[in-house]
Amino acid sequence: MSNIQEQIEQEKAQAKAVCDLEGATSGECAAAWDAVEELQAEASHQRQKHPEKTSLEQYCDNNPDALECRVYDD
Repeated sequence: MSNIQEQIEQEKAQAKAVCDLEGATSGECAAAWDAVEELQAEASHQRQKHPEKTSLEQYCDNNPDALECRVYDD
């Protein structure tokens, strides 16, 4: 996931440079920011596919016998 974050930061820097050179209202500037938005959307989709575990889930993975982690069947 950090790889896509690095790509986003690189694309942001490139978009800023393009906008400074070509102007904020240019098509090149808009296209550069579109690329940033697409990468951000991909990062969001990846997070949804693989959500991070909550602190309780991590705790229960490490301590399955803890009282907080017990699951009772009715």
